[in-house]
Order: sequence, then structure tokens, then C-alpha cells
Amino acid sequence: MTTYATPAEARRALRDGARGRIIAAADRAFAANGYEGTSLARVAESVGLSQPGLLHHFPSKRALLMAVIEHRDAVDGARTGLSGEVEGLAALDALMALMEHNATVRGLVQSFTVLTGESAAEHHPARSYFTRRYARIRGELAGALLRGVDRGEVRADVDADAVASEVFAVMDGLELQWLHAPDEVDMVGLFRGYLQRLRADLAVPAG
Repeated sequence: MTTYATPAEARRALRDGARGRIIAAADRAFAANGYEGTSLARVAESVGLSQPGLLHHFPSKRALLMAVIEHRDAVDGARTGLSGEVEGLAALDALMALMEHNATVRGLVQSFTVLTGESAAEHHPARSYFTRRYARIRGELAGALLRGVDRGEVRADVDADAVASEVFAVMDGLELQWLHAPDEVDMVGLFRGYLQRLRADLAVPAG
């Protein structure tokens, strides 16, 4: 039996398809040029739209950046598997892979870091998003570590919530220092060393 989309469904599919293309193009632009160096007009042109056409989907560059960040969070979540697939110390390997990836998208990391800092202001429009985001990623990592406790891989006396807070503080801090001095701060190497020490501390002693 052949089914046909209703006019409303067809319009929604076109709209969602256009949004997806815009987000993908903006993702590339922010990664290459940063927030300030990215032009809405150029993003629109790259997907065959006028700037007013782009603004129909995203009313401002800030709104577009938030959409890119939300998309990136979803992609990074799928990459790390922290939401339920990864258990125990393998979560540290997943975060190492994420940091290695972040080193290849400096512009996006820069935009994300700036927006994260700005969102700490009490009435910033992105404050609630980043508050929820930090709670979510801390919870995901803590959950992965606790699953490692259940498997006998991670020490039972580990404060998983505290470790999760520390790990993301180190990640964010290294990224910030790297953005300021990329030739002096080996973000990937320093994070790898930190995770090696953390792994040794978290692991159940052999024997």
C-alpha cells in the first residue's frame, strides 16, 4: 500500500531537512573560523539560502550556535557512549578520544568555551541549558564508573560524583589554556597523563 505525506508533513520534512543542512554548515564554519569569524550570510550561501531564509529557521547567530552545540552534544554523546553503553574505566578511554577530536575543531571549542563562560551570568539565556548539560554529563560519567564498581573493576569506595566533576573541570580547564596558548599547552598529552593517573587511582588493585 502506498502512503502519501500530508502537506503539513511535507512542509515539516522540508523544514527539518533545511535545518539539518544549516546546522551542518554552521558546525563546519564555527569549527574553522570561530563564532566571531563566522558570517550568517556565508553559512546561508553554503546551503543555497538567502540570509533572511536562514533567519527563518534560526532567528540569530547565537540561536544557530546553540543549535550547533546541541547537535555536537548529541554527536559527542553517541561517540563516547557514556549514556549507558560504556562501563567502568572504558569511560576514560572514551573521554580521551573526545579530547583528541576536540583538538581538531579549535574554532568550535573556542565558541563553546566562550558561550559556556558567558552562560554563568544569572540571567544569560543559555544558563539553564548549560546547567542541565553539566548535570547530565556528570551523571553519565558517574553512572559509567558505578557500573565499573558493580563489575569489580572500579574501587567501591570511589566517590563517582566527585570524580566526574573533577574530570570535566580538567577537560574544560585544559581546553581554555590550550585556546590561549596552543603552542605551549599540550592539551591532549596532558589530559592523557591525567587520565592515566586517575585510572591507576580508581582501579581495584590487582591480586
